[in-house]
Amino acid sequence: MPDAPISEPSPEIRVLLVEDDDFNRLLLNDYLTHQGYQVLGLAEGSSFFSTLAQFQPHVVLLDLKLPDISGYQLLEALRQNIEFQHIPVIVFTAFAFRADRQRALQLGVQGYFVKPSHPEELVVAIEIVCAG
Repeated sequence: MPDAPISEPSPEIRVLLVEDDDFNRLLLNDYLTHQGYQVLGLAEGSSFFSTLAQFQPHVVLLDLKLPDISGYQLLEALRQNIEFQHIPVIVFTAFAFRADRQRALQLGVQGYFVKPSHPEELVVAIEIVCAG
């Protein structure tokens, strides 16, 4: 029997998942979809802004280490973009150093999770940032 959703996510919440690792991206995509979210996954940052425009996510889950661009660069560009700067970002990364967390928080992320992390924690963070 499938697990029941941890919370009652709103089905209209759209999550843009930017993660280059295929396994992690598919696992999170499946988990978040099972929880009731609309999820779109990207393996790299090159189409980030065009995808933001088309998908109109309520929240972005962002890995900081991408093959084509730094997640920090995406965050900086996002915060400077008037059209998209309001979109909350939750970082989900292998960067475990305090300096990485501080840099991301200074760039305005609403959550910072170090891999491996429990997907349930991401659901709670998504619900919090989308509620407020």
